Amino acid sequence: MRDSVVRVTQPDQALLDLVRGVMAVSMKAAADGSPPLSVVQLRALTVLSERVEATLGDLARAMGAAVSSSSRLVDRLVVAGLVDRQISMRNRREIALRLTESGHAALTRYDDRRVRELQYILGRLQPTAEVAVRRALGRFAEAMRTPAPADQEVPIACKHSS
Repeated sequence: MRDSVVRVTQPDQALLDLVRGVMAVSMKAAADGSPPLSVVQLRALTVLSERVEATLGDLARAMGAAVSSSSRLVDRLVVAGLVDRQISMRNRREIALRLTESGHAALTRYDDRRVRELQYILGRLQPTAEVAVRRALGRFAEAMRTPAPADQEVPIACKHSS
């Protein structure tokens, strides 16, 4: 089934510009890190930081990726000392993935750089506009975290898995 072509309106273009700008901030922060990490690697660290433990399947579902791709990604993160594989606390037959101290530290450094850059950009707005943008972004983030009703068709990129 082919995706239908979406006509991009001026407000939609503003959304695309925002997403591209935030992605550029993320890519710069990732590339400037030590060690430099890809945005996908940082996404995996973020997913793992939000869980006490996760299986490879959990990580793959949360990232919308194939298990085989996630396995190779985890292999690189393990070699870098950012992720650890251990016997699961929930089920001894499963392998659990957890961030190492180095993984937590790398993610914190990345988030700090990203937040500083975004704060700088927001600081260029008038104070009342900055407050309004932060409020609107908070609402937008909440809407992204809220699963859609089961009977509503949702674009694949917007589907949530927990």
